Amino acid sequence: MNADDIQALLEWYRATRRELPWRRTRNIYRIWVSEVMLQQTQVATATPYYRRFLARFPTVAALAAAPLDDVLKAWEGLGYYGRARNLHAAARQVVTAHGGRVPRTPAAFRRLPGVGDYIAAAVLSIAAGEPLPVVDGNVLRVWARWRRLREDVRTARARNRIRRELAAVIPPAAPGDFNQALMELGARVCVPRAPRCAECPLAVRCAARRAGVAAALPVRAARRVAPLRRVVVAVIVRRGRMFIQQRPADGFLGGLWEFPGGKIEPGETPEAALARECREEIGVAPAAVAPLAEVRHAYSHFRAHLHVFACRLERGAKPRPAGPGRWVTAAELDDYAFPGANRKLFPRLREWLRSESRPGGG
Repeated sequence: MNADDIQALLEWYRATRRELPWRRTRNIYRIWVSEVMLQQTQVATATPYYRRFLARFPTVAALAAAPLDDVLKAWEGLGYYGRARNLHAAARQVVTAHGGRVPRTPAAFRRLPGVGDYIAAAVLSIAAGEPLPVVDGNVLRVWARWRRLREDVRTARARNRIRRELAAVIPPAAPGDFNQALMELGARVCVPRAPRCAECPLAVRCAARRAGVAAALPVRAARRVAPLRRVVVAVIVRRGRMFIQQRPADGFLGGLWEFPGGKIEPGETPEAALARECREEIGVAPAAVAPLAEVRHAYSHFRAHLHVFACRLERGAKPRPAGPGRWVTAAELDDYAFPGANRKLFPRLREWLRSESRPGGG
């Protein structure tokens, strides 16, 4: 990519870029929040979350001072909750170790929780003018077509090669615009299917376009089919309230609230798994069980099929979870951050609770 190509790309970006809220600021904290949200999330999905999040946590100090529960609630529905936990932990580190000022040098910024190559390059190039190339899915696609690369861009070797090539051409005077231009080009023009080459500012010297193979690139190895996990969920009801518990802060969906339950083992019935999981998690098994719903949900690395049961405990029995636990009403469920799979069953759960409260109900 020569100087003329870079100039054409930058001119196209500055003339046609989308007006997005994080492009109206050079505040490093706000740009950081946007880039964390945009990892593995579409712009249209992230935008309303970004506005609400900054209204709730307008500064890094406000985020650091907030309880993790509040941060996860603000993030609820955006997925990949490790991003929120890391951002919260990093904000606290900024306050305690950096006097409340977000580090603007690569070495110091990279030491914050959750800051990897992508976040460091995106945030520091835009907010601090650091010439660090961004390598995300959009950039990989644009560069693989521009160079007509035939290796799988998901491999570390290919990503590192592309990062080195971009580092050699990123303009020191406008690294943030260059990175955003490549990402914008991939999002709007050099799209995965049916790339709009006629609209591309780099079309003249694009190797894939000249060879007529743009739509066939980049090369990607076939993904494995995500495994299916069958899971049981116990909605334990007592006097109109339901028992919920908080997941450990570290690990998958850490810090979120959920109903007790877990994986159904091979050869095990959902009912048997329900009793076993409840004994293991809260020290007591439900005495009465009625099927309530079945929910299917896809995560990034597996699919889940939830068998949900409405449950009651024997008189005097009390849950003894390893972590925090609460009895809540249906209305209070919205005060807690739940995984998406749990939240899918809320309408059916509320309907069942209404039927139970009517005269003649179960």
